[in-house]
Parts: sequence; structure tokens; C-alpha cells
Amino acid sequence: MTLIFQLKDQDHFNMREEIKKARLKKKVLDNYPNAKVEYTATGVQIMSGDIYIAEEFYLPVTMDIEKAWEYAALACKTRQQFNRTHPMRMDLSDIESKINRINKRRGPRNKRK
Repeated sequence: MTLIFQLKDQDHFNMREEIKKARLKKKVLDNYPNAKVEYTATGVQIMSGDIYIAEEFYLPVTMDIEKAWEYAALACKTRQQFNRTHPMRMDLSDIESKINRINKRRGPRNKRK
């Protein structure tokens, strides 16, 4: 009886792993629609045209396809976070709207003399 439950739990675990792998691949393909696996002499890389996606963040080349998709998803996530917070990427309107949102949330302030 316990063997059946163990196999059922193992199938559930394998299914969750497949879902995680599919999500990672989907995240990369959302940012790079023509991304594909390329086999080189050093290992497996996820390429978008001539661009190695994970190269900018010095992620290593791997021999495992799933690990390569994981590295590419990590590079996409890191690039998105960097672009969101980097000071050179923010223009004055973004900063002004951010300050307006903060002041609106804080409410009116009375100055005491």
C-alpha cells in the first residue's frame, strides 16, 4: 500500500518539475520569441539570433538543456529588475510620477510654525 502512495507522490513531484521547466522556457520565449537551443563545443546555450542570452551576466555554459533554460530565465529576470531600478534608465517623468504617488498616499501635510 505504501508503494502505491510513494509512486503517486513521485509522479506528482515529476509533474511539478515539468511545470517549472515549462514556465522557465515560457519566460524566456516571452522576451526572446526566436530563442532556441544551440549545441556548441563547450556545451548547451540558449541563443536568440546571434545573442547568447545569459552571456551578459556571466552565467556559465552547461551540458544540460534544462539548466540552460534556467540560466536564460535568470538572465531575463535579472535584466528586467536591473532596467526597472537603474538610475540611467529612469527619466524625470518616472521620478515625478513616483513622488506624486508617494505624496498622494501620505496625504496632506500641515506645516507648523
